[in-house]
Amino acid sequence: MPTALIVLAAGQGSRMQSDLPKVLHRVAHAPLLVHALRSGESLSPDRTVIVAGHGGDRVAAMVRIHDADAVVVRQTEQLGTAHAVAQARAALDGFDGDVIVLYGDTPFIRPETLEAMQAARRDGADIVVLGFRATEPGRYGRLVANGDRLEKIVEAKDATPEELAITLCNSGVIAADANTLFDLIDHVGNDNAAGEYYLTDIVSLARAARMSARVVTCPEVETMGVNTRADLAAAEAAFQDRARAQAMDNGATLTAPDTVFLAYDTVIGRDVVIEPHVVFGPDVTIESGATIRAFSHLEGCHVADECVVGPYARLRPGAELDRGVRVGNFVEVKNAQVAEGAKLNHLSYIGDADVGARANVGAGTITCNYDGVFKHRTVIGANAFIGSNTALVAPVRVGDDAMTASGSVVTMDVPDGALALGRARQVNKDGFARRLMAKLRAAKETS
Repeated sequence: MPTALIVLAAGQGSRMQSDLPKVLHRVAHAPLLVHALRSGESLSPDRTVIVAGHGGDRVAAMVRIHDADAVVVRQTEQLGTAHAVAQARAALDGFDGDVIVLYGDTPFIRPETLEAMQAARRDGADIVVLGFRATEPGRYGRLVANGDRLEKIVEAKDATPEELAITLCNSGVIAADANTLFDLIDHVGNDNAAGEYYLTDIVSLARAARMSARVVTCPEVETMGVNTRADLAAAEAAFQDRARAQAMDNGATLTAPDTVFLAYDTVIGRDVVIEPHVVFGPDVTIESGATIRAFSHLEGCHVADECVVGPYARLRPGAELDRGVRVGNFVEVKNAQVAEGAKLNHLSYIGDADVGARANVGAGTITCNYDGVFKHRTVIGANAFIGSNTALVAPVRVGDDAMTASGSVVTMDVPDGALALGRARQVNKDGFARRLMAKLRAAKETS
């Protein structure tokens, strides 16, 4: 059965106290809406429609980056969830299949849960609603059900005391045939305490039309919505708990899991060791057998097998480490290809560079890659030895098997096998230090 997604992302999120649309606030370095889209992507949807409202231009710009095929429609008036879904009708014109309604501020629904909803549809349910058992039902809509057969959904503000005692709650996620969904929405009214058109009313309408409605349940954490900054922090914690557990289940060692922070797209191989206080930004892949030592920060980089990074290292976007590379303490690497077995061990900056296999870059070395307008590239050859405190002024090449003397400023290419000395000649003045210190101390006593 073809599947389409409708993702509701029109809310202002006034309780966030922010000028940013709620669905663009980030968890694990990705907007909430991206997390919702990634959940839906597991179903390989034929169409995806985002219903935007507050900050719609910014939402549309983000969607273009993450899902160029998705269609963004606008809900110019906030008249309720049924009204929001109705805005997607034109974008789904001619679509013959199932629709799943998701929410841009509910980021953690698992693919397995959505697949269970699809299975319930295949088993003959006209409408499938995702529910959960709430520890504190509070303001959630209640699911009035007999087993998995759903009778109706009651909003908390409209519920009787008996209905408020129900702990089976509505996540808002609904699956139905597209034609059925929109036909039922046409009959939804707004005779309720809020004067809104509730999507949940389609269940009662369906039951009145002798259609079947079923409940599929999931753990409460999956349905976590984000409405406040405190919710955002809780969502971050929930994501990290799940991501850390998944990394360890897949064969990685996290020696202090609670101190490691992963991004939404972090990829970690088997037998990787991650020490305490490591932070991953977006677009990081760590291959099997690598070690990321304590207090390191990585983003936009690829670390091959058997590499050792850190402690206190920073890998920035474009850093590509081949097998067995060593990046040590207080070393920063940016937009650089570092070949197999190379060592960048101490207090160095390697940016816009190519470092050859088995090269050894001494402590305090920097590539001077920026002239104030343009970036320039440094090339360090295979088996080269860069002496401590060398400044490589790009564009420059140090050849294979070449060396630079410690403290050199290298401004010209160094041929293969050559030694470059680019520092002032040392002059020793006998006795001068003692005479100078005596003069200074005398000046201090008379001041």
